[in-house]
Amino acid sequence: MSEIKPKDSGDDQDWAAAKAFFDNLKTKVPRPPKPQNAVTIAVSSRTLFNMVAERKIFVEDGLEKYVAYQVEHENEPLKPGAAFPFVKALMNVNTRLRELYPDSEELFDIVLMTNNHAQVGVRLINSINHYGLTIERFCMTGGNSPIGYLKAYLTNLYLSRDSKKVTEAIEEGIAAATMFLLEADSGLSDTQLRVAFDGDAVLFSDESEIIVKQHGLDTFFEHEKEFENKPLAQGPLKCFLEALGKLQRKFYAKNERLNCPIRTFLVTARSAASSGARVLKTLRSWGLEIDEALFLAGAPKGPLLQKIKPHIFFDDQMFHIEGAKDYGTIAAHVPYGIGQKYHKGKLIEQPEKKE
Repeated sequence: MSEIKPKDSGDDQDWAAAKAFFDNLKTKVPRPPKPQNAVTIAVSSRTLFNMVAERKIFVEDGLEKYVAYQVEHENEPLKPGAAFPFVKALMNVNTRLRELYPDSEELFDIVLMTNNHAQVGVRLINSINHYGLTIERFCMTGGNSPIGYLKAYLTNLYLSRDSKKVTEAIEEGIAAATMFLLEADSGLSDTQLRVAFDGDAVLFSDESEIIVKQHGLDTFFEHEKEFENKPLAQGPLKCFLEALGKLQRKFYAKNERLNCPIRTFLVTARSAASSGARVLKTLRSWGLEIDEALFLAGAPKGPLLQKIKPHIFFDDQMFHIEGAKDYGTIAAHVPYGIGQKYHKGKLIEQPEKKE
């Protein structure tokens, strides 16, 4: 049997030359980093922009009138949405990183991930350019779910208004959350990206939360004391905190710790003395730092979040999300773990499964 001969290397040389030419092109516009080097944040069009009115046309009048409306108004910029301040803060971090590391591609890369049709793309592009956002990668799937593309884009975090898509992404092993729109400007920092995380079922698995829900606080405290030196399993957002820490360390390496444009917060309902040590030891075992840790012992999170003013706060329980929103915090729900079966500590009645 004869060997299959490789194709003439001339084609490979031509491709390499073309790629080198493209890579060496000079432009004043910052170019997106290579996906394998970047921290990739995928945002849906309805999280980046406020498209409530447009969504209403789609639901009430159908796809064709929705697309026609978008085309007719494509020169009118869309209003900022829930993820807009977060994306602006990511871009500020990139600016600082480029100042310190001009040739580095370890940057945030924002991808617009939407099931909009391509005809709507012109309005999205015009809106992005109007606000001076650096978003060069688009994925417009024409009505199909974009979830299948997330891994191909090497996504580190996916933000959407569609809870079903977010759940699908988490099931695929991708950090994801459902964002909620705030009507008022929260007065967020222009110079520092501030990200707040809940602990259990967000950074960590829901293993300890299961004990609370099923056996009560006393059993939970005993369990946490017994397993204080055993790290918790990772939760859906652990890898995103890890990515933030990687970029933070680039600033620390330049003696910029006190002027770092990324700050992270742990805001947990756990008690410090009774169950806090395991959390901190878990982070230590992962080699991760958290800038501020707030143990609230069951107290409401909203007032503390109002002081922190995060660009995004991740929590797995909707009553904490609602409490955060009441105090003007941009919140993102992580639909993961046993907490999805409860609301304010009470089990939600589940519909009977049909045989």
